Amino acid sequence: MIAPLSIPISALEHWAYCPRQCALIHVEQAWEEDGNTARGRVAHERVDAGSATTRAGVREVRSLPLFHDDLGLHGIADLVEFGDGWIQPVEYKIGAVDGSRAASVQLAAQALCIESMFSIRVNTAALYSVSQSRRVPVEIDDGLRQAVATITAEVRACLEQLSLPTAPDDARCKRCSLNAMCMPSVTARTKALRNAEFALFDVA
Repeated sequence: MIAPLSIPISALEHWAYCPRQCALIHVEQAWEEDGNTARGRVAHERVDAGSATTRAGVREVRSLPLFHDDLGLHGIADLVEFGDGWIQPVEYKIGAVDGSRAASVQLAAQALCIESMFSIRVNTAALYSVSQSRRVPVEIDDGLRQAVATITAEVRACLEQLSLPTAPDDARCKRCSLNAMCMPSVTARTKALRNAEFALFDVA
């Protein structure tokens, strides 16, 4: 049996935020750093540089490699906390983290990897906002678990087919560091024009 193409956990967050962004990064190997991504990179480097510690009876392990053979996922957790009978991942983000579905999907994927690796149920995780110095709990519920499975399959299909989804050309694009490479206003309009041309051709 051929093992499925292993997907980086980070790709799930990119896809949940914008499929085209995911494809540009993981298919086209495109990347453009802006102020937000630079601050995020520095914040992650500081987290990753830390060694394992124990605080209030909780073992903290940084930069822990993760994998899930059945789902075909791999990645590195910023921080994993080991308590008495429980384990949870903590993902660091530079900005606000409230209501971030994309980041929650990424965390859920980390949780599923931990479950597979350590044979323990992971019910909770956390997002930590560096800019706000606050932690937001995330419940790893059935909805997030299903989202991980669905998005993993969608990302795998995209990578195997080397496809590039259409740009959404909405509010997300203004905040994206790949805006100049993606050209959402042009590529989205190009598809609309192409569809219009097909419609005219069919009428003719």
